[in-house]
Amino acid sequence: MIIIDSPSHDAYFNIASEEYLLYKYPTADLFLLYVNAPSIIVGKFQNTLAEINLDYVDEKGIKVVRRMSGGGTVYHDLGNLNFSFHTLFEGNDFLDFSTFTAPVLSLLNGLGVPAKLEGRNDLLLDGKKFSGNAKFAKNGKMIQHGTILLNSQMEVLADALKVNPLKFIDKAVKSNRSRVTNLIDYLAVGTDTETLKEWLIAEIVKANPGAELYQLTPEDIDAIQRLATEKYNTWDWNFGFSPNYNFKKAAKVPAGFIEVHLDVDKGYIKQAKIFGDFFAAKPIEELESLLVGVKHERAALTTLLESIDIQGYFGKVTAEEIVALFS
Repeated sequence: MIIIDSPSHDAYFNIASEEYLLYKYPTADLFLLYVNAPSIIVGKFQNTLAEINLDYVDEKGIKVVRRMSGGGTVYHDLGNLNFSFHTLFEGNDFLDFSTFTAPVLSLLNGLGVPAKLEGRNDLLLDGKKFSGNAKFAKNGKMIQHGTILLNSQMEVLADALKVNPLKFIDKAVKSNRSRVTNLIDYLAVGTDTETLKEWLIAEIVKANPGAELYQLTPEDIDAIQRLATEKYNTWDWNFGFSPNYNFKKAAKVPAGFIEVHLDVDKGYIKQAKIFGDFFAAKPIEELESLLVGVKHERAALTTLLESIDIQGYFGKVTAEEIVALFS
């Protein structure tokens, strides 16, 4: 088994590293550990906009990254340790999460923490979740990765993943907002992610005699960074990959009541309908047509709405007020 401790706290880099290592080591067993700065990691089949509080995420500069595995959306920060097992897919039960959560449970149980695997893929403590796990198969290998909430900022987690359920009606799987807990209150004072990482590496080495530590080379880091830039740090992957969905939002602005309905396909607006009691000098159908083909994201909408006579369609409004209606 090869053990790798990522040198980076960048979520784009660390999620990209899982794909890079998948191809660099097509047959070897591998164990990867990483800690991300504040970020939201979205399941492959989820509608990103339906999972996050976009205003809060933008304000706080929280990165949003889509991973290659299914499952729900999770929040990462420096108080959260992430682990990833890579193994050959042959003979493995894809729905069995017990094999690769066993080292985490063995470590914690040995420290007197009564953690256990419950349900499909969660590790719980006193009925509260501290670790969610997901997996995928690709290139003949299977990757199972998971989180360990040690001392994560729960208030940020709650705010970053909060979204108005009335805004979206989508075909994607929404995350199950489980009750969660940190491990810090169950471990020795001063335990941090580096300590937990060292303990977990020791547990893996004990269970896998001959396991070796590998340090990413400058060539590895350059290749991972390229993949991160070209794929994992792009709007098309993180937002545009989202399934089709319908968006609805209404608000009262100085010009009157405005209600927006959008059909969105792969992140692009395919149809727009705008209702309300505002007074318009220009036909609203004209604006609806202009919206077709625009990315359903703040920057693209701002560019469009600031380039036209927005008051001609709604009366006394600002482009910023209208942009807010679309997000």
